Order: sequence, then C-alpha cells, then structure tokens
Amino acid sequence: MLFSEIYGSYFRAVAAILEEAVNGTLREERINEIVREKGFGESVLNIPAKLKSGEWALIGPDLTTPLKRGPSMPLSTLQVRWMKALLSDPRVRLFSPSPEGLEDAEPLYAQDAFVYFDRYMDGDPFGDEAYIRNFRAALTALREKRKLDVSYLDGHGKKEHSWHLIPHRLEYSAKDDKFRLIGRVRRMNLTINMARIVKCEAMEAYTPDEYEFAPAKNELVMELVDERNALERAMLHFSHLEKETERLENDLYRVTLRYQRDDEIELLIRVLSFGPKLRVISPPGFIEQIKERLNRQKKLRT
Repeated sequence: MLFSEIYGSYFRAVAAILEEAVNGTLREERINEIVREKGFGESVLNIPAKLKSGEWALIGPDLTTPLKRGPSMPLSTLQVRWMKALLSDPRVRLFSPSPEGLEDAEPLYAQDAFVYFDRYMDGDPFGDEAYIRNFRAALTALREKRKLDVSYLDGHGKKEHSWHLIPHRLEYSAKDDKFRLIGRVRRMNLTINMARIVKCEAMEAYTPDEYEFAPAKNELVMELVDERNALERAMLHFSHLEKETERLENDLYRVTLRYQRDDEIELLIRVLSFGPKLRVISPPGFIEQIKERLNRQKKLRT
C-alpha cells in the first residue's frame, strides 16, 4: 500500500468526528452520519465500533475527546508525487484537474509502468480532441444540472441517433476501458458509449420535476467470507454500483448489488474472480449463468 489508512477515507471520517467532539457538538447519531458521508460502504461497520469500544482511544463514553484542537492532514511528499503522476493519466485529464502546487513535484511513476492483461484493447480515445470536448460538455451538464443535446452512432457505427436527454451520471468500465453516459429520455433510461458520441452540447437547466431516473432494477445478493481482504476487494471491484453491505457473523457478510442489465456479463466475470469466497444467493438466472460458465471451463480442461 502506498499510503497509510490515516491518510485515506478513515482519517477524513474520524477527523470530522473529532472536529465536532473538540467543539462539543458531537452526538451519537452524528458518528454514523459522518462515516456514511465520508467513508466507504463498509466503513460504518468498522469505524463507529472501534471508536465506541475505546480501541481507538480518541473519544470517551460521553463523546468528548482529549484533543485540544481538531486534527489536520498535511500532504506527504509521497502523496504529492502520486498526485503529479495522476495528472499524466489521460482519463484524469478529462476532468481538467488543476496542477497548482504540483509544478515542482517529480511524478511517482510513468504511465508505461503498468501492463494491463485483463481488459480489452479497444479502449476510448481519451486524447482525441472531439472526445475530450464531448466528455467535458457532458460533465458540465451533470455538474450544472442541465440537459444535453446528444448525437451518437449505433453499435455498427453507421446509423446516427439524436436525443435531448437529462444526464444521470458518467460511468467508467475498467474491463472495457471506456466511459459511458447514463441518462433519461422521456420515460426511458439510455446508456451511450462516450466514444460513439458525435456531438454533445449542454443546454438549458432542467427542473426537479423533469428528472425522474429509474433506478437499476436488477438485484444481486451474495454472501462473502472476509478472508485475504475479500471484503475490501469486493468494495473496490463493485464501487461503481449501488450496494448494501450487512455483517451476518464475524467474517461473513451479505452484499446486495443493484445493476443495469447491460453490466451483467462484466459483473458475472468479477463475481467469478472471487472464487469460493463469494457465493451468489439470488437471482436464480444469475446462478445458472455461473454454473454454465464453470461447466464450460471444466469441459475445456478435460
């Protein structure tokens, strides 16, 4: 690990809790609220318990703290160099990050230091000017809650479609190395690969009444045994999905994921990568797909 947990989300969540404790305004229900806001999905299972039990001797039973001042989080040299390296990533540059304060830092690594063996080779053209322009137009519309005028090519690259849509989110697939724009057209959810977009322009703002995005209807329920950091890996693998995590026993968790049907194949591959540490409970159709894949692999080996 490049960074200690104290310089990650755990530190930020605990720092916010301690800030309220120093000011004398901390309430018990606020602990969980802060952790949900600043931590990961599973953080609410760990941080409040460690604080309340006294394992982390930072707050007492009366929710006061021995600290006299709120904590601060200065950046280490390692972090500064890592941030400078991120600026060389063409995907990161799509978001127009500011290099202020990093001008004299030496990048921690170069982009060619990584060799990817588990993703497709036809990723998005992140350096293409038209792609960058369309991506930033979509990003502006999302941030400013504006409609989008979008024209894009179909899967065969021949027929062009045009819509006025209300954007919901931008989604990145690590497996495909592609961004997708998720939006709403009339009463229909629409998913468009960013690389297929020919034109993308931000329009007027939409009203709350116009924004009705139907949530993902497919739900996957799994049981996970937290051995060899399986829970941490699962939270990372499925970080882009809406999810709920519940502890059943000491090292046994129930994880519920909600996803779009277009993502099912990629999700299936990721679930299989966990082996026996992850067991799918429902839906039956997903379980059948797992059995078919495993039987196919078994036949290839014999």
